[in-house]
Amino acid sequence: MAIALSGVVFMLALCLSAIGAVIATMQATDAAAAAARLAARGDRARADEAATQLAPHGAEVSIKIDGDEVTTTVTAPPLPLLLGLRPAGTAYAVLEPGALTE
Repeated sequence: MAIALSGVVFMLALCLSAIGAVIATMQATDAAAAAARLAARGDRARADEAATQLAPHGAEVSIKIDGDEVTTTVTAPPLPLLLGLRPAGTAYAVLEPGALTE
């Protein structure tokens, strides 16, 4: 009975961690999309701020502008029980005409 109960508790913890990973991935994707849109408009400072506010706590934000393309990647810190899985989201946008790049 004790072994079965500990197995159930472990599986419950694993399932909750997996749900947390899905939520963190969705937050990272939303943050990356918002930042890409703002960066494409030429507002890099607000893009960094928006990504930091929308991303999971402790996430790394990367905004790259190459020619007329904007690539934004948000990577969350590793989750417990999921062997270092780092939820991430990436978004792409095209610079709007007249947008200034820094």
